[in-house]
Amino acid sequence: MGIADQPIEEISKTLMGILPQQPGFRFLDRVVEIDDQRIVGEYTFDPKLDFYRAHFPGNPVTPGVILIEAMAQTAVVAMGIYLFLKESEKNPDFDPRTYLTLFTECSMEFLKEVKPGEKVTIKGEKLYWRFKKLRSSASLYLSNGDLAATGTLSGVGVKRT
Repeated sequence: MGIADQPIEEISKTLMGILPQQPGFRFLDRVVEIDDQRIVGEYTFDPKLDFYRAHFPGNPVTPGVILIEAMAQTAVVAMGIYLFLKESEKNPDFDPRTYLTLFTECSMEFLKEVKPGEKVTIKGEKLYWRFKKLRSSASLYLSNGDLAATGTLSGVGVKRT
């Protein structure tokens, strides 16, 4: 059975097991939808995260760079792992765990602040996947459905050393 044939809970568990970012700097709790073109993930920003102490003390806001990281972990890293896993099904000599997805570029627009404790939904759509490079459009939504950030992000799979 291929990765795409598994229930979403199993796909999410597999992707989370391979995602190189670990708790403390992992901004993806679970994948709720995925296919060859799109991904939807969820994350709740823990109010105890260390950066909230110093980022606008008394009225903390999630830093934009952290929002970019959350969007990249979903729309580039998790999506890239999924595409690598699908590729490995066709080529048994290819092991996706020997690759690391590195962030290469982004263009973002921030529309709303994201407060501590906010559960966000991140939607990504593949724009380009070739030569182990993935470019995705990504949007981050607040729990009330408001669009908080949108843009494009890219990453490339490189052989681990």
